[in-house]
Amino acid sequence: METPPHTHRKIIHIDMDAFYASVEQRDNPELRGIPLVVGGSPEGRGGVVATASYEARKFGIRSAMPSKQALQLCPHATFVRPRFAAYKEVSQKIREIFSRYTDLVEPLSLDEAYLDVTNDKQNIGSAIDIAKQIKQAIKDELQLTASAGVSINKFVAKIASDINKPDGLTFIGPSAIEAFMEKLAVEKFHGVGKVTAEKMKKMGLHTGADLKQLPEDELVKHFGKAGHFYYRIVRGDDQREVQPDRETKSLAAEDTFAYDLTTIEEMEAELDKIARTVCDRLQKYNLKGRTVTLKVKYSDFKQITRNRSYTSPFGDFETIISTARQLLTATNPEDKKIRLLGISISNFGELEPKQKTEKPTDQLKLFNF
Repeated sequence: METPPHTHRKIIHIDMDAFYASVEQRDNPELRGIPLVVGGSPEGRGGVVATASYEARKFGIRSAMPSKQALQLCPHATFVRPRFAAYKEVSQKIREIFSRYTDLVEPLSLDEAYLDVTNDKQNIGSAIDIAKQIKQAIKDELQLTASAGVSINKFVAKIASDINKPDGLTFIGPSAIEAFMEKLAVEKFHGVGKVTAEKMKKMGLHTGADLKQLPEDELVKHFGKAGHFYYRIVRGDDQREVQPDRETKSLAAEDTFAYDLTTIEEMEAELDKIARTVCDRLQKYNLKGRTVTLKVKYSDFKQITRNRSYTSPFGDFETIISTARQLLTATNPEDKKIRLLGISISNFGELEPKQKTEKPTDQLKLFNF
């Protein structure tokens, strides 16, 4: 349902607090109140942190950090392997709570989603009250906490949900948005990564107010198409709708190895396993793709991607593995040490028409690395 002209949407962004770690602490009392890291083991060459409890975050541990570094920051931290099946089950229960208020839910991952409650099912009317009720239901029924951001568009709601974590609720109303965006540091703008943030700072652009001084064509000149987005968003203008049936863009599998791969035989053997996983998932979700992308991360953490596209959609193992091997060979992997390999399939076409009630997007989020 479209929002009538001259009225504001009511958007909520829900973000679970330290989701994987919180589920582990809920299910295992011995893990409560201690620095907990969910992710790969720091033993051997070491894995990567998926998430960390708030007790661990006090030591500077963050997601995507090498587990060995996390152990150095907090030698008494406890490490546990992720249980994705458990997290997925909890995520489904969270979405059941969302569905009590609106069908306009756009999942971003297992632990966060946008909700459009402009016209809510229970005729509550207040997005703030709905956010409070959702947070309370998650706490009462699942013994977990969530943070919520409430505003008139997706961008501001997402930023708001991160302001008072954990267990926070922040509302940024229409009249406060522009002033809020002007004060916001450029690295806090979603879509601005470390490299872009550094480039902005070198240009003397440290806050939204600084960005606002540049005309749109100047932003485009320096930042490409993203410049159009920066120009609008710093003025609080985000017209993107909540998309409950958001199309899945890619399906991927990857593996970080216990020890660096140094021979072609080792690399191809691991690629074979990854390709079979991808193939199985394509079949499970009745999908075919037209593009294979190979991801390679070296021992020095340098990362590259290579891809190849076909005119006709495919879903068979032979096409996937042969393409991945060709892409790997083109990187000249001899005498290189490889830490991680990944294969993703994108540019989808379905094997056969699906019923409208099926929503593969939600399930695939588990595998979109």
